[in-house]
Parts: sequence; structure tokens; C-alpha cells
Amino acid sequence: MKLAEVVQKLDLGVRSARASLDRQVGGGYASDLLSDVLAHAEEGNLWITLQIHQNIVAIASMKNLAGIILVNGREPEPQAIEKAEAENIVIMVSKMPAFELVGKLYSLGVTGMKR
Repeated sequence: MKLAEVVQKLDLGVRSARASLDRQVGGGYASDLLSDVLAHAEEGNLWITLQIHQNIVAIASMKNLAGIILVNGREPEPQAIEKAEAENIVIMVSKMPAFELVGKLYSLGVTGMKR
């Protein structure tokens, strides 16, 4: 599944790198601890977090993640958007809490394990 399909099906707002919505989603990872994501997320994962600062972009870039979804209606800081545009990292936002969003992603076939 591509990011564009996730955006459409879950009614997400796109805040950066809109031209990269053709990226393939290879799974999902939910965590608010940057070191945890760095240690355990896998390339192509979609990262679900409530963190909004620019360091999320650095982690997503290092891990070559498909994109980042911010939950609970949180908006990325302006510096995060600027860095995400420069690094071509897609940041999306959802009004849903993390638990609900992860459940909906799972129902769309996005899992946390390689198949």
C-alpha cells in the first residue's frame, strides 16, 4: 500500500513532502521514544508518534521510514516541517489517538511484523 492510499483512507493531513506520497508502506511502528524507533523500526515502516519536533525527521531519514503520522491532532513544529521538506520526509497528521489509528492501519493490512 502506498502513502497516498493511507492518507485517503484515514483522512490524514499532509504537512510535508507531498510529492513523495507514492512511497510504499512496508509496515508500521508506534513509539514516542526516539531511541526505541532508532533501535527497532524497520526501513519502509510508517511511524506513529505524538512527537512534533525536528528530531523525528532525523530518525525517519536515518531509518529510511515511509513516513511519520502525528496523532491526537498534534501539528509538527515549523522547524520540523522545514527539515522534512529538505529531507523529503512525509509528515502526516491525524485527529485520532494512537490506539485508534494503529487499529485502523492494521485493518488496512499494515502490520508491525515482516511477512
